Amino acid sequence: MIRRILFLAFLLFLAIILFFNPNFKIIAAGVAILLFGMIMLEEGFKVFTKGPLQLILKKSTDKLYKSISVGAIVTALIQSSSLVSVITISFISAGLIDLAGGLGLIFGANIGTTATAWLVAAFGLKFKISALALPMLVFGVIFSFQKNISFKGFGNVLAGLGFFFLGIHYMKEGFDVFKNHIDLTEYAISGFLGVIIYTGLGIVITTILQSSSATLALILTALAAGQIEYENALALAIGANVGTTITAILGSLSSNIAGKRLAGAHFIFNVVTGIVALIFIFPLAKLVYYLSNLLGISEDDFILKLAMFHTIFNVLGVLLMIPFIHKLEQILLRIFKEEAGKDIDEPKYLNEAVLEFPGSTIVALLNESKYLYKNAVFEIVTHGLNIHRNDIKSEEKIKKIIKKSTKNLHINIDDLYFKKVKSIYGEIIRYAATAQNDLKLTKKQNNIITEIKIANRKMVEIIKDVKDLNKNVSMSLNIENKYLSKEYDNFRKKLTKVLRVIYLFRTEENTEKYAAKLANIKKEAKDNIRQSNKSIDKLIRKNLITVQMASSLFNDYSNVNDIIKKLIEVAELLYGSTDTLFGNGNFIDEKKSAN
Repeated sequence: MIRRILFLAFLLFLAIILFFNPNFKIIAAGVAILLFGMIMLEEGFKVFTKGPLQLILKKSTDKLYKSISVGAIVTALIQSSSLVSVITISFISAGLIDLAGGLGLIFGANIGTTATAWLVAAFGLKFKISALALPMLVFGVIFSFQKNISFKGFGNVLAGLGFFFLGIHYMKEGFDVFKNHIDLTEYAISGFLGVIIYTGLGIVITTILQSSSATLALILTALAAGQIEYENALALAIGANVGTTITAILGSLSSNIAGKRLAGAHFIFNVVTGIVALIFIFPLAKLVYYLSNLLGISEDDFILKLAMFHTIFNVLGVLLMIPFIHKLEQILLRIFKEEAGKDIDEPKYLNEAVLEFPGSTIVALLNESKYLYKNAVFEIVTHGLNIHRNDIKSEEKIKKIIKKSTKNLHINIDDLYFKKVKSIYGEIIRYAATAQNDLKLTKKQNNIITEIKIANRKMVEIIKDVKDLNKNVSMSLNIENKYLSKEYDNFRKKLTKVLRVIYLFRTEENTEKYAAKLANIKKEAKDNIRQSNKSIDKLIRKNLITVQMASSLFNDYSNVNDIIKKLIEVAELLYGSTDTLFGNGNFIDEKKSAN
């Protein structure tokens, strides 16, 4: 409600300014065109984030120097630190990368965003860039109307650059007209007081525009038109860097705790960098003058000097933070804690942030399904057999486990289903349906999501089957007919063996060995469903069990084999060599993602 009121107040304020000061229209239009260009750039580059870009970002997070370098290079190329931030938050939320790797990408993105200042300073304000912008728009629109997704993406990038440069042109024209009526340099404030005030102004402008790149373009254009003093422009640039954290904070609101930690890191990094830059603004300005003389930059070329200052203090900030990155990680883990007592029915990986990209959505769905399988389903099946989970995980012989497990655990499977399964199952299906409906998926990605939905449906079926089995298994523990008890113990042995092999399949490195075992057990279970049980037939012929007992045994015999088959099918779907994103198996190590 407050945000809506503030937004309406801003619109009213802007309308009043445009009405009473028509000269401001050209500048405002230039900013709007530039922002629209940046939106088109981001949309264009999103086309190429399905494969290579996501793969590059993911594979760069194993080493800090790699993540910082790649974050800087990618941001410089695509001209969007916000897109890199959104991808990083989405990946962390899905469990694709850890916090330290995400920090490296964000630090690098801060360096990469300085490329915008150089682009504007070296080209946008040095040449009649509108002559280049218009052909870019023409060819960009032509490409964007093509059906081929790559052509469409390239067209958006080209048109985005055209609008970006056109926006700079209009801002420059606007300031040239504006200075004939109002000289903003009259409001210049020198000294440290001016630094503080203009830094705050930079934060406010960036918060409104939601883009530090747009703010920098505005600052550079105003500086080139002589509408602001160089010293005040330096402070505005510092404020723009701090203000850009708002984008990351807003992006984290829909993410899980991992995404919020990254947004917190982004905020801390930019604020610390801003404070350091403020404290040393005058020594840094002298360093810029010294380097400018070495590089042959003219004495009055303040726009290139501002671009250099922006780069220097961002690089300095990264260098200062690198030694404290692990300490920062510890602080964030303490500040943003996982909610205590969070149950299985609350998603661990699913949140709105993962829906930004097909890859992060698929991995989040896969990890959430694995978490459900290894916790809720594993618990319900083992306890439904009146066996403890630790016994399944142990190396104790299965015969001994069955022999000692004679106590009825009195579990309420319906209650466990409603508490630990139903809600999260619904969320998995909802996110899967949203992804298939709203995201542009490849045929491969769509098939993977369908398989994840099938795996979850089978998990629900397993629980319902175990509920039916549990009644007779519990009854057999105290029944006097030893033949019936023995048959149900055989059922428990079969299922215990399967559960143990599945546990080893999803936790051990040598998966091929256990995959082969599961394949054999599944084949045997399929055959058993179609065949009669000879031992039960023998008991009937010798009148060792009643007709009612025989009926229950036959039903449960079929039920057990069906449970075995489904347990293995789910394990194969979730833990097999599923190609999560690209068909090359390199994007994520599924075995380690959510055992």
